[in-house]
Amino acid sequence: MNLPNKLTTLRVIMIPFFVVFMLADMGRTGDYIALALFCLASLTDFFDGYLARKNHLVTNFGKFMDPLADKLLVGSAAICLIEMGRIPAWVVVILISREFIISGFRLIAADNGVVIAASMWGKFKTVCQMFMTIALILHLDTPVWAVVEQVLIWGSVALTIVSLVDYIYKNRHVLKDGHYEV
Repeated sequence: MNLPNKLTTLRVIMIPFFVVFMLADMGRTGDYIALALFCLASLTDFFDGYLARKNHLVTNFGKFMDPLADKLLVGSAAICLIEMGRIPAWVVVILISREFIISGFRLIAADNGVVIAASMWGKFKTVCQMFMTIALILHLDTPVWAVVEQVLIWGSVALTIVSLVDYIYKNRHVLKDGHYEV
């Protein structure tokens, strides 16, 4: 197993520990440990992709597990944030629904022997969701921070919808006639 795949696997292994600290009744200490784990896991997301492309270490395992690890990390965080009363459930439903729809598209494309790469909108969405999650874990009790949280929540929702529409539009032929066209 190459280094990028090890980083992806590490990210998946970190998720249950992250969830425990998010939901444990440890006060701010639990939040800070969860925040550190989330930030570290997010960094592995950046480095695994960077190293895989730079060193020509792209594998089928990485193509499958990297986006899955991202979905598990962000989805787990979002669900924990619902439990903590920091994000509305409807926002999480939109975020997770987009991931299911994109995964379905990718399965159809893969069935036709086509791998569909992530778009720039999808990358912006992921970055915004990660910053949103960090802000909501920190959850500073100030009016300015409350505005920051709301901007990041609404930005994540908007980028989730835009990236979904962009993805469906660019890949509509996958559903239409079973073939991928650019």
